[in-house]
Amino acid sequence: MTVRLLTNIGRLWTGTDVCSNAAILIHNDRIVWAGPAADLPQSVPGVIDDIVDVDHVENLGGGLVTPGLIDAHSHPVYAGNRWAELAMRTSGSTYSEIAAAGGGVNSTITVTRGTDPWTLCNSVRERLRRWIEDGTTTVEAKTGYHLTRDGELADIRMLRSLESEPSMPRVHATFLAAHILPPEYFGRRRDYVEAVRQWTGDAAAAGADSMDVYCDEGHFTPEEARVLLYTAKRVGLKARMHACANERTGAAQVAAEMGCASADILTHATDEDIKAIAHAGVTATVCPGSSLNTDRPLAPVRKMLDHGVTLALGTDHNPGQCGITSMPLVIGLAVAMFGLSVTEALRAATLGGAAALRVGDRGTLAPGMMADIVLWDADHEGAFAWAFGLRALRVWRGGVPVVH
Repeated sequence: MTVRLLTNIGRLWTGTDVCSNAAILIHNDRIVWAGPAADLPQSVPGVIDDIVDVDHVENLGGGLVTPGLIDAHSHPVYAGNRWAELAMRTSGSTYSEIAAAGGGVNSTITVTRGTDPWTLCNSVRERLRRWIEDGTTTVEAKTGYHLTRDGELADIRMLRSLESEPSMPRVHATFLAAHILPPEYFGRRRDYVEAVRQWTGDAAAAGADSMDVYCDEGHFTPEEARVLLYTAKRVGLKARMHACANERTGAAQVAAEMGCASADILTHATDEDIKAIAHAGVTATVCPGSSLNTDRPLAPVRKMLDHGVTLALGTDHNPGQCGITSMPLVIGLAVAMFGLSVTEALRAATLGGAAALRVGDRGTLAPGMMADIVLWDADHEGAFAWAFGLRALRVWRGGVPVVH
């Protein structure tokens, strides 16, 4: 197929505008026109090979169509689970007690290292498939559970390989070797930081798009983050940071200083932190799902928006806190927990995600953009605040139907 027409769209939410009785014209993998069907151009780039009458899909009366959603923060590359640990936490066990019982991040590192690559790849493939089935066409996917050179590079190559398979989302691969100090480096922090710094060029060559540093108590210090992110930028990787913004670490200020593409989590962000990231043009990625399973406060999202910070949303899917892969659910949670309007939350899950990943070819339905499109089981975007996991009926990635 080279030219496809989606027509009789009941409600089109482009990311910047809304119109009724709309149409979208696609040439190869790009949008060439989107808007009211009455204004459809007389001439098209070639012969239309496929016409999709949205009005006839499950009798929706045209339905709601939006850009594909973008998950700007996830950790899908791991083996095993930590469900028993979650049960302990909900029963009042402390992190120290959980670690003493063999839980915590190190338990995931041990299991992931011990899992053969084929099994690990199959697990990650199944997770990524769930994302696109729920209307998420781009996923930021972090490594960080091998914490060895060969393991981390293999994870990046695996993500790049999975992205090329049919019915997979686009993947923004993030190198997160600076996740936590691995057990074999206990007492040798400097050695590990230097090792990660040396691996950074190899990560870029393997296909990583970004480097992330987890800057918080028990993880890496602002000084270590500066060294690592400076190296990342030198080899062409985008810089991002788990800036949980504990006032004792000042991570958000470092994210601003380093010109990070995104500062993520930001649960303890102060007014000064918000002003700093706003001034530096750093996107704030917040993850309401993970806030449900931690004792951290909610990120001050309204203050961020009031200061002109671009907001993105992420699932923060990871084995120890949050199993969510549904960005429609995240949109609903963002409305309920952060007090966002549906439009603000949907924009954060599309245009905001594109800003966090620094990709200019998606997040909105406009000429020249990737034809990543979703038809939802609804006739208005307000349904995201009602369904808490709105169903995607059809998904097109680059104009090709991948869920139908």
